[in-house]
Amino acid sequence: MKAIVLESAENPIVYKEVDKPTPGPGEVLVQVKAAALNRRDYWITVGKYAGIKYPTIFGADGAGIVTEAGEGAGDWLNKEVLINPSHNWGDHDDFQSKDFKILGLPDDGTLAEYVLVKAEYLYPKPAHLNWEQAAALPLAGLTAYRALFTKARLKKGDKVLIVGVGAGTGTFLLQWAVAAGAQVFVTSGTAEKIEQAKLLGAFAGVNYKEQDWAEQLTKLAGGFDIVVDSALGPDFNKIPDLCNPGGRIVFFGGTAGNIPELNGRPIFWKQLQILGTTMGTQAEFKAMLEFVATHQIVPVIDEVFPLAEAAKAFAKMENSKQFGKLIVKM
Repeated sequence: MKAIVLESAENPIVYKEVDKPTPGPGEVLVQVKAAALNRRDYWITVGKYAGIKYPTIFGADGAGIVTEAGEGAGDWLNKEVLINPSHNWGDHDDFQSKDFKILGLPDDGTLAEYVLVKAEYLYPKPAHLNWEQAAALPLAGLTAYRALFTKARLKKGDKVLIVGVGAGTGTFLLQWAVAAGAQVFVTSGTAEKIEQAKLLGAFAGVNYKEQDWAEQLTKLAGGFDIVVDSALGPDFNKIPDLCNPGGRIVFFGGTAGNIPELNGRPIFWKQLQILGTTMGTQAEFKAMLEFVATHQIVPVIDEVFPLAEAAKAFAKMENSKQFGKLIVKM
């Protein structure tokens, strides 16, 4: 089968022929119809991710058809499925176990014509979505769902700020929050992405490259009940002042750097919470899919690439030019 392989530090994105795996007990072989890239995949290519292993097939997100099933794998043969990439979460809903891993490293992932997974991580493909749309959902959709609903306890009428809308997770955060009845504000580095966010239901947005972006948000919104950030970096210290009393600040990444020195006074006086999150549980993945079906949400896709041209998708992600998900179609 053909696959995109992390072959070495010098050759991180290689399109090549590899052996097709065979399912063992409890496992299935999925013929991948479409897969999606995540920022995680890019960080792996540049060596800035823990536990890098050569060779490995990229890809956490995928949708396809089960073509083979091992003993005890259940009634999945010939079914259209979506794969939950959050594996070995463990017994505690509040945090993942020490055995937790994400599909695509260390185990071979979805940027291939076939992928081997345990049957317990399969879910029926949402009926209203095509292959590309379904493949966009898993990692970013689950991360956004846990951040908003489990961690931030989003409710109808909340004012929500999404810091850095445009990438896959930021776009899902926007779609989830709008569908749940929140009033959503966004930041982005381009006016074009802010306008695209408004078309998806954002109330307003500001450019975080402008010196007074925080002041602009205060004038627009007054204050926020929930702030979700995936960048951190030096501007993170402005976020507590943007929050309403009882506000929740949730983050799941640090692409712009570490948390800077913070003034703790508004944090304790306004009784704010700063909450870290990563991926999610099986129950949250199921709830996310039910939420998508109930609201008939369609993921935003920026561009679709053939498997042989996956390197072009990585190049586009490197420059953060996308709005929505980058998809690889088999």
